[in-house]
Amino acid sequence: MPESPGSQLAMQIDSLTISVNTCHMRKTDLGLDRERRSQILDAALNCFLQFGYAKTSIDDVAGRANLSRPLIYLKFKSKQDLLSGLYVDFMETALRESEKILESNLSTKDKLVQISEIITVKSWERIVGHPMTMDFYALCQKQFPPQSEKFKRHRARIYQELFAGDKELAETFLLAIHGFFADSPSVKLLRARIGVLIDRFLAH
Repeated sequence: MPESPGSQLAMQIDSLTISVNTCHMRKTDLGLDRERRSQILDAALNCFLQFGYAKTSIDDVAGRANLSRPLIYLKFKSKQDLLSGLYVDFMETALRESEKILESNLSTKDKLVQISEIITVKSWERIVGHPMTMDFYALCQKQFPPQSEKFKRHRARIYQELFAGDKELAETFLLAIHGFFADSPSVKLLRARIGVLIDRFLAH
């Protein structure tokens, strides 16, 4: 006996409902996965900055994240993977965002301010004020030398483009920024120093 139009419509609605619910579940699972990953990385960063990379164990990270050790290993194979998630992921994201700003219609000054904020200030904001702050990025560069060199070249190219192709000016600007970290400044002070530097460089 053929199905009535009403029955066919009900089946189509049921099928659509199942599809929507499945899609919603997948999005929820992805959201939870990102949240869990972020939770683990935040705990790892806290431990690395407090105790140092060498003295931090996966158990320390699990305890700080309030998660089980096996769950940490489901997301990250090793302590080095955790460090990579903190350093490599951050830098790749920062450089991608910087490229978007570089291609925008903003003024050169606004581009310099926003890109310096993304690459320099935000990264410092994540680590300042801890016992191992000054050692953290040196550690990252030592652990991931190829990626570090790639990031440096990419960053140098972005700033060179900001300074109208003047490689020497871009290098001098970046060296000046590097010197700002010697006294472990507050985020507010670092941002102010970069602002003064940008004004000085654009004045010439």
